[in-house]
Amino acid sequence: MLSVIQKSALEFLRRGKSYKVAGLSNLIMKATQLYQHLEKDFITPEMSDEWAQYMDSVADFLSENFKKRSMGLVCDFATEINKVYTTVFPSRGVMQKILDDGTQDAMLFVHHPSIWDIRKAPEVFQQMDRELLQQFRDRKISIYNLHVPLDNFGEYSTSVTLAKALGIKPEKSFAPYFGSMCGVFGKTDVATVQDLRKRFQKAVGYEVSLYNYGENEIKDRTVAVIAGGGNDVEMLEEIAKAGVNTFVTGITVKNDHSKKAHDFAEKHRINVLGGTHYSTEKFACISMVDYFKKLGLPSEFIEDKPVMEDM
Repeated sequence: MLSVIQKSALEFLRRGKSYKVAGLSNLIMKATQLYQHLEKDFITPEMSDEWAQYMDSVADFLSENFKKRSMGLVCDFATEINKVYTTVFPSRGVMQKILDDGTQDAMLFVHHPSIWDIRKAPEVFQQMDRELLQQFRDRKISIYNLHVPLDNFGEYSTSVTLAKALGIKPEKSFAPYFGSMCGVFGKTDVATVQDLRKRFQKAVGYEVSLYNYGENEIKDRTVAVIAGGGNDVEMLEEIAKAGVNTFVTGITVKNDHSKKAHDFAEKHRINVLGGTHYSTEKFACISMVDYFKKLGLPSEFIEDKPVMEDM
């Protein structure tokens, strides 16, 4: 006759979950089942991306599916997953923290499969550390990436979660991006760009940039938000067409690459606020902790460091 615990364990196995031998505190989900959940909830046939072509130095660690489409399962190292870590970039510090935890049979969820560092331009994306990747393989820790799918307008998206962190109520998506809509127009309860800047600074914990190209009053209390690298002429054209004079994004530094965008914003009197690539996208990765917990998996966001030169 089966004990109550054995019956419970069998029931979880039927659902694709099982208990650890150690006891009842941690659940294990079949890795393939978790990947299927993410695929169904976030990825559509219209989406595309292009990471794999720049990741030759770690190509032998990449899954065949990722090599084809540059999204989803980056490194297929686990068969079962008992915990998910989330973060923006798979930096050395983040990966080492997971290893230092003594973790195995887990997954690292990232927004980007490479590490952003504008200070190393023109190679602004650096690849994951091979030695740490080998340790991830040995510990059976998979890596899963949603870049374009997480930028797409929705509950967990980078721009929606950033807007909410700033007290902006999302109303409408804009900015087509690789088969997604990465921007959001929303309403704010603050009247001026200076007040919005203060709120932005409180959300990220440091002084953000403001290129005060327009009126200090936020027109119609409407703000355009694109987390990450949205300071682009094509995006700004949509903002100008919508009659919006305030734009929140991540990377706003003035350089040769961004000169046209800054010139356009100044000409069309659009205020541009920037809070770094990392800090404007981290709210989505924080929100994904709840997504994984709803699936019954323990999850933890790993804080990293912003690159202040982004602003």
